[in-house]
Amino acid sequence: MKKPAKKKLTTRQSQSETLKLTIDSLDKDGIGLAPYKTRIAVVQGAFPGETVVAEVEHIGRTHIFTSLRRVLCNVPQRTANVACKLERDCLGCPLISMKYADQLLFKQQRVAEALLQQGLLDDVQVPPVLPSDPPFGYRASAKLTFSRKREKVLIGLYQRGTHEVIDCPECPVHHPLINKIAAVVRDEVQRQKISVYNPHHQRGLLRYLLIRVSPFSDKALVTFVSHFRDLQQLPKLAKVLMRKVPEIIGVHQNINSSSGNIIMGGKTLKLQGLPDLIERIGDIRLRIAPEAFFQINTVQATRIYALVRKWAKLSKQDTAIDLYCGIGGIALHLAKDAGQVDGIESVDEAVRNAAENSRLNDLHNCRFYAGDAAEELQKRSGQKKPALVTLNPPRKGCSDELLQTLYQLKPKQIIYVSCDPDSLAHDLKTLTENGYKIKQLQPVDMFPQTAHIETVVQLVL
Repeated sequence: MKKPAKKKLTTRQSQSETLKLTIDSLDKDGIGLAPYKTRIAVVQGAFPGETVVAEVEHIGRTHIFTSLRRVLCNVPQRTANVACKLERDCLGCPLISMKYADQLLFKQQRVAEALLQQGLLDDVQVPPVLPSDPPFGYRASAKLTFSRKREKVLIGLYQRGTHEVIDCPECPVHHPLINKIAAVVRDEVQRQKISVYNPHHQRGLLRYLLIRVSPFSDKALVTFVSHFRDLQQLPKLAKVLMRKVPEIIGVHQNINSSSGNIIMGGKTLKLQGLPDLIERIGDIRLRIAPEAFFQINTVQATRIYALVRKWAKLSKQDTAIDLYCGIGGIALHLAKDAGQVDGIESVDEAVRNAAENSRLNDLHNCRFYAGDAAEELQKRSGQKKPALVTLNPPRKGCSDELLQTLYQLKPKQIIYVSCDPDSLAHDLKTLTENGYKIKQLQPVDMFPQTAHIETVVQLVL
């Protein structure tokens, strides 16, 4: 008797269909993967070894994208307590249901696997990840989106892979002051009937809410990103906000009239209070403007900067160059020991902050330049060889042009701070092929509950 043909999975299957799956691995983003027929099922919030029921959301050519409905068989790595009620809707923290010790182990393995793929694991051992304390409430900045649903104002995050905003009234990874400020803003925007931007119709005022908190002083800076300049509603909202939340030291308006997904526009106006927020990292004070980037986990940033300074072992006879210097966090720590430190950064506002921060800390052996990292480094190729070059590039890593210029400059040592193990391993491979040796490496957990991992590496000639 001929067996009936197996039912083929097609893209037309019902969206409400559920699958019983056994998770066999996590991808680089910490999302569970399970083989299913000829495809791979993707299940966020499920961990290797678990049997789960997941609802089909979309069927692609190679992957089935699902949402977790039930865990039929837990693994010991799963926490007993639910840390976030919105975990399965928000999807911003794929590891939040994993015990913290197991998160750290996953991240250590993630760095090791990236190095192994580049043939570098024989050159260096990957030590345990430096944990974040605390692993919750660590985010000192947030970029939240305004939306409206059935006349109700929402302030939250985009659901992964969609443009749907998930209202996040009590995000467990945000600093408590961020949640407090967002709650007041939500109520006031609703009460004052301030319009919210609709990306489909490209109408409405409020687009994003940016909050930066100083855990050191428990003060905050708030920025409203608006679709157009407003001189009536937002100044009024700023006054009410500062009265209701005395920890707020300044409120700004950034104007973004574009129709794209870029968060900030080119013009920022001060509505109330002070222009910048003062943060303290170790014994360094940092002035942070609304447009400037700074690490979201200040406790771990302090550890990274201290580690870079410790490894560098600079003296007053040494010069150093800090590439992608931002507002000067690493450069100013190095300036405590070095004779001269040059910081290079592409964002003009960050360079302004960095120069102000050198004066704020009475460190006059720092110079900061706005420009492309590779081009500015090339200008120094004929000068005295620096004792140290530090790199803190964006996720994509360093350009070939920059790495080639480094070979020509031949600093005695390079300290690389990376937010992506794959781009880091790629760049380390190139550097080691051109004479540098990896002396030591240290992963640091900057983003608990997510799969992201920061890594610091020292290379020497």
